[in-house]
Amino acid sequence: MALTKTEITEKIQKKLDISRTTSYNIMEDFLEIIKGSLEKGEDVMISGFGKFCVNEKKSRKGRNPATSQEMNLPARRVVTFKCSGKLRNLINN
Repeated sequence: MALTKTEITEKIQKKLDISRTTSYNIMEDFLEIIKGSLEKGEDVMISGFGKFCVNEKKSRKGRNPATSQEMNLPARRVVTFKCSGKLRNLINN
């Protein structure tokens, strides 16, 4: 099961001994900062955790698997995540 935003908010609330509303606002502000940077095309690196990168994908030819109709897929930006060495070691040990 995945860790949800609500569960993270509750952990912040307990760890910092703050109200649920304050904890929720911290979480929302943190995510908005990350989303804003990614939207501008900036990478987000969190030391000891990992790096979120914005990559450009070129337009390409594709095919609708249901109809086999060929189509042109437009260029787009995608977000990738690369975990840090510390996180990788923590997961694997």
